[in-house]
Amino acid sequence: METITLEYSFSIDYQHQVFFSQAIFDPHNTILSSLLTNYNTLGTPKVLLVIDDQVIQKNPLLKSTIHQYFRSLSRKIAYCGLLEYPGGETLKNDLTHLKNLYKKIEEKKLCRHSFLIAVGGGALLDMVGFVATTAHRGILHIRIPTTSLSQGDGGVGVKNGINFLGKKNFIGGFSTPVAVINDSQFLETLSYPQLREGFIEALKVAIIRDAKFFQEIQNRVPALLRRDPPSIHWLIKKSAQHHIEHITKSADPFEKKSSRPLDFGHWIAHRLETLSGFVITHGQAVAIGMAVDVLYSSLIGYLPKADTKAILALITQLGFDTYHPKLIQKNRSGHYDILTGLEEFREHLGGTLSICLLREIGNPIEVDHMDQNLILQAIQSLKEPLNKWL
Repeated sequence: METITLEYSFSIDYQHQVFFSQAIFDPHNTILSSLLTNYNTLGTPKVLLVIDDQVIQKNPLLKSTIHQYFRSLSRKIAYCGLLEYPGGETLKNDLTHLKNLYKKIEEKKLCRHSFLIAVGGGALLDMVGFVATTAHRGILHIRIPTTSLSQGDGGVGVKNGINFLGKKNFIGGFSTPVAVINDSQFLETLSYPQLREGFIEALKVAIIRDAKFFQEIQNRVPALLRRDPPSIHWLIKKSAQHHIEHITKSADPFEKKSSRPLDFGHWIAHRLETLSGFVITHGQAVAIGMAVDVLYSSLIGYLPKADTKAILALITQLGFDTYHPKLIQKNRSGHYDILTGLEEFREHLGGTLSICLLREIGNPIEVDHMDQNLILQAIQSLKEPLNKWL
């Protein structure tokens, strides 16, 4: 039997725009209005906003400001209203919210030339981004991150997703938004525990990509602790820049390969979040996950003790714990629950385990195996006082 193969190659030119600004819903700020009116759409574009209810609580005038902003654009844009959804991982765990948003899109008759704008933290951006990517096979999407974590890390990326079957981001995909707009004014309403969530992801990229950036963070710890705006804006922008450069210049923007250096410390972090019922915040989980992998890198002879000490010290100086009792929780079979995170991470990577460890600050190394006894030894070291490291 004759076999005929038709094979063609094609490429798509993606443009990933990330803006840094203030007061984006002020009519004098033209970033958002320009995106909505100048993008290649057919006719008058419909616009539907989805906002994290925690953002509304912290910014009581925001809803009226947004309504007034879109009234000023009524001749150019068909404003379809504003929807409030709960923030945090609860949103990604409950499929009811997902279904409701699909229904609203149908009710408002949004199409592929309409805009769905997400204003909120990482969880809301993930859920809304997934809906925008899948409704009508793709609605135009704009992200407006409102937390330090989303402005410096996840919100400026191209991932989206929801939690399912007890696994973080089990359902999701990749899609490039029309734009990401970081408004620094949203950071002013955050408490320090909320604000530092973004600090740990900035520290992560410094540890694996940029030793100079690590040193600069060390020098700015006092300023960050007193919430100095220029230092905070510098940190978030630098973190975002590193994440964007990795996405756009790594030749693997949609993570087809197994190498995931930006997931340093995350194999434990994701499992720890799940084990705690998402009571442990993502930033705190990443801090603990990095501490374990830093100590593991030291125990296997990769990372010098001076670098180990410097990293652990900086994590704690920023206000993070490096240990949680869930790290030594055992399941009914008597096995450590945290270690199942390795297998889940392997599945997440597509079947081949690839873990980012350290040779020195700014110099990562990928390994395809981790010794579970040494992982537990690292955890035990974190359970004890860190005097020998600090």
